[in-house]
Amino acid sequence: MLELLYGLPAASVTTFSPNLVRDVRDMLQFDFMRHALLAGSALAIVAGLVGYFVVARRLIFTSDVLSHVAFPGALVAIIVGLNPLLGGFGLSLVAALGMGLLGGRSRANDVTTGTLLAWVLGIGVLFLSIYTSGNSAGNSSAGVNVLFGSLFGIHAREAWVVAIVGILTSIALLAVARPLLFASLDPAVAAARGVPVRLLNLLFLVLLAVTIAEAVQAVGALLMFALLITPAAIARRLVIRPFPALFLSAGLSLLFTWAGITIAYYLPYPVSFCLTALVFAGYVGVVVVQRVIRARTFRHGPVSVEATV
Repeated sequence: MLELLYGLPAASVTTFSPNLVRDVRDMLQFDFMRHALLAGSALAIVAGLVGYFVVARRLIFTSDVLSHVAFPGALVAIIVGLNPLLGGFGLSLVAALGMGLLGGRSRANDVTTGTLLAWVLGIGVLFLSIYTSGNSAGNSSAGVNVLFGSLFGIHAREAWVVAIVGILTSIALLAVARPLLFASLDPAVAAARGVPVRLLNLLFLVLLAVTIAEAVQAVGALLMFALLITPAAIARRLVIRPFPALFLSAGLSLLFTWAGITIAYYLPYPVSFCLTALVFAGYVGVVVVQRVIRARTFRHGPVSVEATV
């Protein structure tokens, strides 16, 4: 099935064995697996780091808009014969700067974000129509790949571009993590203390746009939410302290990515589906366990108090 979904050789389909060392060696002998792990790992780390601030700053709607912006940007690049990454980066950066400057108090408010989303969706439909009408049916899958990704179909050059951009974005975010966290939790106090809140907000929107744009070829513009939002939400549920939660978010995102790639290697399902299914199951599992613990604590709490009295 992998060769039907991604155009891969039939030899890439194998079975799982108890010998984990041999299984890893067998997986890494294929170029598409090495490229997927390279791009996926870098993307997972930066998505986990950026995603923590997205959840903390309540910019989920904004990240959704930027993911939609990356879609028409990549399509424009495909139509004119350029790399989709260039179009995704360019239009995402323009949108991020626009929301940061027009959103009021350097944060993109719902009115500005919603207006931009409506315009972007219309542009996306227009360019998708132009692309599909001007290309044969055999090449019409590019628009689907932009939306849903093709991690197993990424080439070496694209994998290295995603990896390098992901590393640089992670370094830039960690360099401003402490003042950015201060500005995220209490912007008024941070501004009074001399923290450049407006500049930090604008810089974060740019980093968010870069993170989403680089995910277009790997996991797709829409499925980026699986790595950007859910690991951070899980980390914030498990850890209270900001910086441990920040790194836990990146670690969970990396773990989910590795597991999704491995499962998709053995099963006849797209890697994006395996990844999102794991992330969703992880979040639901954490929520259920926490509610069970709270219910037991609430039920047995009064009894223990009476016993002590």
